[in-house]
Amino acid sequence: MNAPVDLTLFAEERYAVGQPVPRKEDPVLLRGEGRYSDDLNLPGQVYAVMVRSGYAHGVIRAIDTSAAKAMPGVLALLTGADLIAAGMGNMPSGMALKMRDGSDMPKPTQPILTTDKVRFVGDPIAVVVAATAKQAKDAAEAVVPDIEVLPAVTSAAEAVAAGAPQLFDTTPGNVILDFHHGDAAAVEAAFAKAAHVTKLKIFNSRVVVCPMEPRSAIAEYDPDSERWTLRLGCQGVFNMRQLLMGPLKAPVEKIRVLTGNVGGSFGMKASCYPEYPAILYASRLLDRPVKWTDERGESFLSDSHGRAHDMQQEIALDAEGRILALRVTGYGDIGAYLSNGTVLQPTGNVVRNTIGVYATPLQAVSTKAIFTNTTPVGPYRGAGRPEGNYYIERLLDTAAREMGIDRVDIRRRNHIQPEALPYKTPAGTTYDSGDFPTILDKALTVADWDGFPARRKDSAERGKLRGRGIGQYLEVTGPPAPEMGGIRFEPDGTVTLITGTLDYGQGHASPFAQVLASRLGIPFEKISLLQGDSDELLAGGGTGGSKSLMASGTAIIESAEIVRENGRKIAAHVLEAAEGDIEFEIVRGGGRFRIAGTDRAIGLMDLADKLRDGSVMLPEGVPTTLSVSHVAQSPPFAFPNGCHVAEVEVDPETGVAEVVRYSMVNDFGVIVNPMLVEGQAHGGIVQGIGQCFMEHVVYDESGQPLTGSYMDYALPRANDAPFFTFASHPVPAKTNMLGSKGCGEAGCAGALPSVMNALVDALSRYGVKHIDMPATPERIWVAIQSGQPG
Repeated sequence: MNAPVDLTLFAEERYAVGQPVPRKEDPVLLRGEGRYSDDLNLPGQVYAVMVRSGYAHGVIRAIDTSAAKAMPGVLALLTGADLIAAGMGNMPSGMALKMRDGSDMPKPTQPILTTDKVRFVGDPIAVVVAATAKQAKDAAEAVVPDIEVLPAVTSAAEAVAAGAPQLFDTTPGNVILDFHHGDAAAVEAAFAKAAHVTKLKIFNSRVVVCPMEPRSAIAEYDPDSERWTLRLGCQGVFNMRQLLMGPLKAPVEKIRVLTGNVGGSFGMKASCYPEYPAILYASRLLDRPVKWTDERGESFLSDSHGRAHDMQQEIALDAEGRILALRVTGYGDIGAYLSNGTVLQPTGNVVRNTIGVYATPLQAVSTKAIFTNTTPVGPYRGAGRPEGNYYIERLLDTAAREMGIDRVDIRRRNHIQPEALPYKTPAGTTYDSGDFPTILDKALTVADWDGFPARRKDSAERGKLRGRGIGQYLEVTGPPAPEMGGIRFEPDGTVTLITGTLDYGQGHASPFAQVLASRLGIPFEKISLLQGDSDELLAGGGTGGSKSLMASGTAIIESAEIVRENGRKIAAHVLEAAEGDIEFEIVRGGGRFRIAGTDRAIGLMDLADKLRDGSVMLPEGVPTTLSVSHVAQSPPFAFPNGCHVAEVEVDPETGVAEVVRYSMVNDFGVIVNPMLVEGQAHGGIVQGIGQCFMEHVVYDESGQPLTGSYMDYALPRANDAPFFTFASHPVPAKTNMLGSKGCGEAGCAGALPSVMNALVDALSRYGVKHIDMPATPERIWVAIQSGQPG
């Protein structure tokens, strides 16, 4: 493994690695000068509106488009049959895992616009294109589908029951994946000999992703080059281009994807949606750009949702409270289709993230991914990582109460000790670094754990219940993939970084520039970032799984080393010295090449200027440019971890709960930009609080969503979160050059268990052992009144 590079030795101090450098893009965005997809307009563009099913399940008998086609401004009205007749392909079917028996999981065919059945409210059945957006919307409302309504099923547990409505003929029982990991017999034996077994039925609620910017796209087709161009907000243009190949039946070189500013995604905008190939075909048909923008109410139906797990958690412990085995069974709701849903969250990601920071000899995960007549469920900030950590932390708190062990002690007894690292888990992962006992101790100190009784007494005097909760988490970052690290010296004297991750709110430009400046001494203000043009990329893993800095950072460091090597060859000729005598160094004023033992030198940027103006004649075999296009193999998994401590106050008269104190200690390895890292943690925590107390998608028995707008679906606001206390205990990762571990999803992973453990602690005097998310005032009030688990 590569040892972490000490980057603090380089670069101007205020832009060095470890400094809280503001985001480069903020002045532009604060002035309202950002360019999001709906801000873009092309000459001659027309507008598309999708026609969506108003039923959750039914057979399409006919679609009457005659009245709509005759309306003013309508240029095209296309159904799924039209797209098939035109030779278009099907939607991509996502990741493929193996079934329990080793066979391949089925992949039901999904046309761009459904043709046989509708399978959820919002299922797209046609697209209208008109001269104006209003004309397109009016015409869409005039389309009359004839749908034979069928019974619908909206929960995974109901979908696997005998006699349940079937979404696809190829998936009996609606089971898309019957998954198993672990030695079931060994786990059963461990449970049989256990001194204590704790079981919890845990429902992880379905949530709407709700990015600030709805999805929007502009499609364009060039008949001369036979090339498709799609402008949209996504999580990686390289991967989006790959996903479009199937629906368009086009080779990759005939597709270009462009992305500007993106107003949030949290995993949702990573996948290819039916709207994209539909409007791309419409553009080809009409020989005009076609623009489509989601309305917020429509996005509640069309954007993939998150979470939606129904799991049985079990933990076997010896008489001292030490873990013998873990067992997880249950269901993950995938929704209606695989193109925007994914089977990984309730299966492989639960396997990897349920272990947490605890020495666990055995593990068995037997879960099923299930189709239902609901909006597809895709990745949402953590995508199985917060879920897995929530499960183990709730189990440990519950087991501690049942066994009469202090909740802190039960964690200490089970911690993987630093001297045990590297530690191979039963999930197949190997933890390379960390100091989990110290993280817990520091978190308790930061949270003033010992001062809690006084705060609880104060709450009681005000008629409130107060509880405290621990959420000690460890996440497994996204899987490795090749990543580009391009460095281009521009004619105007600036330098462009080119990489295939994509910033949709994280603030990549500053930390990536900090890394490059630290390696080459290029002035921070001269570095810009290019991520959003697939034509510029040789590879790109996109942003997701908390891996961007590790992937792009590794690529940047490797590319910088190539710049140094090539620069030595060029500088040797310019300085009339042997290449072996040329050293690269960073001094005040920037990076430079110097003849060892002398003061003769030339700055890196000066050398780039000479190459640009043609004043240097180089012999054959010497590089003619400092620019580099390089693809790095992304480093393996990293394991960000930490401990969050929450305190919750409950009004027993109304059931209203609020988080009143929140502190955390995180190990993100080497932190390049602490300002951005803390901001990422804050955002994830607030999203976690939202799921804990208010966010929940609800369907009625016919499959109609009852939470279809912000009138019925609550999001957390500023007054729902306290001020956060943020601290770090970094232990550099040994798996990548930077020593970083990722941070984007950790806030959710720490918030779900710490907040819910604190709530249960507050309600424990009423005999409450567990309460599911969202713990709304009604649920809490009922739990208090019943004096039994909610």
